[in-house]
Amino acid sequence: MVFIQWLAVVMWAKLIYYLSDIPGIDMGLGIWDFFVRKSAHVFEFAYLTALIYLALGNSGRVRLSRRALALISGVAAFIYAASDEIHQFYVPNRHGSAVDVAIDLLGILIVCRLILCKDIFPHVRGMTRGGMAK
Repeated sequence: MVFIQWLAVVMWAKLIYYLSDIPGIDMGLGIWDFFVRKSAHVFEFAYLTALIYLALGNSGRVRLSRRALALISGVAAFIYAASDEIHQFYVPNRHGSAVDVAIDLLGILIVCRLILCKDIFPHVRGMTRGGMAK
């Protein structure tokens, strides 16, 4: 199960990289194009943070608190967001942007807040092998 969770993290990160490698994305939606792309930033990194949290929580023998898992997941996703923007400097018709990293951070913070305040993400210690809360 843990292998599959980490595989999901890697595959999602590869999808983000692939989408960032497309030169000059324009969907032809006018002003809505901007909102769709920025919403995608929030979603991509919110989902990445959630995947990292779940994979980390089920890995290893050391059990960390929900807060520590959320912090590690958020920092890892933020580092990937920053590296993704650096990668875009080398893609034709794309550019890296600190604003995009801030938008990515919004998605990361939303998931970290949900982890800490809601039961959307059950604490990993309370999970069985099949992923269902006890």
